[in-house]
Amino acid sequence: MFRRRNDEIEVLLAHPGGPLFVRKDDDVWTIPKGEAAPGEDLLTRAQIEFEEEVGFRPENVGQWIELGWIQQKGGKIVHAWAFEGDLPEAFECKSNLFELEWPPRSGKYQQFPEVDRACFFSDKEARRKLKARQIPFLDRLRAALTELKTDPTMRPATNS
Repeated sequence: MFRRRNDEIEVLLAHPGGPLFVRKDDDVWTIPKGEAAPGEDLLTRAQIEFEEEVGFRPENVGQWIELGWIQQKGGKIVHAWAFEGDLPEAFECKSNLFELEWPPRSGKYQQFPEVDRACFFSDKEARRKLKARQIPFLDRLRAALTELKTDPTMRPATNS
């Protein structure tokens, strides 16, 4: 999700939940994402994952912008789409949970949110916060928005 503020683009990023990331900030934020089943429609899965990880279902999305894919350090392939929108004023991040043995080797399992925070960041801030392998998504979003602005056949219809 992205929004426009004072002629600048801000992107929504998610901070991973759980004890391993509680004190980490730069280079750990991510786009909301998940895993698709073989043959599953990737855009549909991305929409579902956004809602599950952020706790917000975007309504009336005008256009989904395909941003391609990247491969993360661990080998996971991430496909991304962007859409313009905003969070409600009273937004609270509500993510699905995962279970983790914590403390390690204790035999005790606890549940933690997959995402503990979701915030908008300027392009400059997002480049510092986002996992390095996901930064190309920011470049692709900027290029797509530039193309939409300059190509009259790709601009959303307006009522005049």
